[in-house]
Amino acid sequence: MAEQRSNKEMIRLEPESVIPILKPKLIMTLANLIEHSNDRQEFLKLCKRIEYTVRAWYLLQFEDLMQLYSLFDPVHGAQKIQQQNLTSQELDVLEQNFLAYLFQVMDKSNFKITSNEEMEVAHSGQYLLNLPIKVDESKLDKKLLKKYFEDHPHENIPDFSDKYVIFRRGIGLDKTTDYFFMEKLDVIISRFWSFLMRITRLEKLRANRSSSLNKKDPKKDDETNPDTDNEDLYVERIRLENSQLSFKSFLSKLTIQEPTFDRIIVIYRRASSKSNLERGIYVKHFKNIPMADMEIVLPEKRNPGLTPMDWVKFLISAVVGLVAVITSVEMPKSDPWVIIAIISTVLGYCAKTYFTFQQNMATYQNLITQSMYDKQLDSGRGTLLHLCDDVIQQEVKEVMICFYILMEQGKATLEDLDLRCEDLIKEEFGATCNFDVEDAVQKLEKLGIVARDTIGRYYCMGLKRSNEIIGTTTEELVLKAKQGVTPS
Repeated sequence: MAEQRSNKEMIRLEPESVIPILKPKLIMTLANLIEHSNDRQEFLKLCKRIEYTVRAWYLLQFEDLMQLYSLFDPVHGAQKIQQQNLTSQELDVLEQNFLAYLFQVMDKSNFKITSNEEMEVAHSGQYLLNLPIKVDESKLDKKLLKKYFEDHPHENIPDFSDKYVIFRRGIGLDKTTDYFFMEKLDVIISRFWSFLMRITRLEKLRANRSSSLNKKDPKKDDETNPDTDNEDLYVERIRLENSQLSFKSFLSKLTIQEPTFDRIIVIYRRASSKSNLERGIYVKHFKNIPMADMEIVLPEKRNPGLTPMDWVKFLISAVVGLVAVITSVEMPKSDPWVIIAIISTVLGYCAKTYFTFQQNMATYQNLITQSMYDKQLDSGRGTLLHLCDDVIQQEVKEVMICFYILMEQGKATLEDLDLRCEDLIKEEFGATCNFDVEDAVQKLEKLGIVARDTIGRYYCMGLKRSNEIIGTTTEELVLKAKQGVTPS
């Protein structure tokens, strides 16, 4: 969410439950905090057994996910469907089952569906991409995801959720330093144009558009200190449009910055043609995407062109120039230099708009190329395998942190345990995380190494006893897996 604080444009985002620490670093740091070497070895053994058990929990579920995706892989799925000889009704059921599995994995990986408010905040600013990018909706299927959300209602789903879904996770920051000559010139002309709109009282024509971009954030709280407001994340957005431009700054380098989504996953299906029923489901994975440039991950983008506002400026400039030239010619003593100056100004403005558009097109092509080669991590099966492993990593890290706190600090209520886990992450690793304590405790109870006393406080078993319990549990899970029984 965006808001203004101390003349700065701040982006306010809720912290997520993802633990931004590599698992090996987490394990060794927690182990080194244990005083006795015997306990340290038992803890390391417990960590390994926890990971083996969590992997066993999800093994068959992930196999089902991958088997289902093989039918809807855009590359080889059609061939697999022919081999299976499935009816259209059976395929409809299977594709909805696949989406249900996929959305569960996304939730376990702490991905969130991008909301309308977040998209509006992203579109309200410009970073490196300065062209209006639109999706060609005629090329996208509108039945698959619509059916899923009808059967599985979600809160705050965006307006475009029937055509594609954008999942996001993690917050970062991207900075770019350059001269931005053409962009600065465009800002100066835009400010001059806004000044003309104000003095001619034509600014009301843009009121509706501005009001939609400056829509008040329902979570906005102007009286709250950004450093302490419910531990939300505040990232400053530095845009060229808000910079103070002078002759000196025009000739010098400028640094702009934009918050990024660390990971973005886009899910969609292309529209079917009359001769071909499309069954492929696209799953694309991107990294470090600036919020203001989120359009680069949109599916089936139209080729950008001049905006209606650019054409209006063209026409008004031509009319104004033509009127000025005719007026000058009709004067008794017309000055040819005035006519030349007017024509040069009009032609110069038109040339500037054209070359700015060409530069923006070149930047757009570079960004698209970069998103394909640098920022796109994977797609399809590779993305699903990454998600499956990510689920296991997150689950294991949650369990280890929660168990360590109970082992070292004793009994705790759910609220106290939540605070202690978040404090540990912040103090030992310098990271911020909205720890999902309920999920962690549920897994510990499922493992059988955590219980509650008579007043509802949680406590853990000893390290040796915990290793014995998980060792027995792992053997049972392996036996069930061999027998083809899905763990409960």
